[in-house]
Amino acid sequence: MSKIEIACFNPESAMIAFENGADRIELCDGLSEGGTTPDFETARTLREKINIPIFVMIRPRGGDFTYSDAEFEQMKDELSQLKALQVDGFVFGILDENDEVNIEQNKALVELANPLPCTFHRAFDRAKDLEISLEKVIDCGFKTILTSGQKPNVSEGKENLRKLVELSNGRIEILVGGGLRSTNIEEIREFTKAGYFHSSAITDGGAFANPTEVVALKSK
Repeated sequence: MSKIEIACFNPESAMIAFENGADRIELCDGLSEGGTTPDFETARTLREKINIPIFVMIRPRGGDFTYSDAEFEQMKDELSQLKALQVDGFVFGILDENDEVNIEQNKALVELANPLPCTFHRAFDRAKDLEISLEKVIDCGFKTILTSGQKPNVSEGKENLRKLVELSNGRIEILVGGGLRSTNIEEIREFTKAGYFHSSAITDGGAFANPTEVVALKSK
């Protein structure tokens, strides 16, 4: 049985994930943009209903992962507001203009989130140099990296995912996500030796998690 985080882009999906055995929820908005910071009231309401960990995305917009000073200030403000809701962690990732991990800005957000854990999201898959980026993310204080192995999906990235699990050597959790489904999770888990997996559990091209898929992911 795998540990499963479900990416939820609306309150309905969060409740479906919670009621069907997910271990953790990644709460975000902006499905078409790949995830942005969710609404404060949505997070507050869900926190009252859900007793599994909720990690909240901090991302001001879609597109690249290099942010202006104003956007960075917005990220800090939103993180502080959401932290007050007793969420369990945060998900973000900042690159510099050279697509390298922005150590200064990421560290600042990790410190602001303390003592809550932070996940470096799939900005990692846009970053240069797998091994150097891994060490930088660890140095910033993140507890988890969400990645498809710097490839379009986990099936194409499985060699790199296995390499990341080996290189991390328990120093940081490799959260495997990007095209992960109940149909491929067993193969990916066996090949990569990863312990935590991430999926939207959306199977019909819609906007909501599929309850049957959440159960299937968890039971594989």
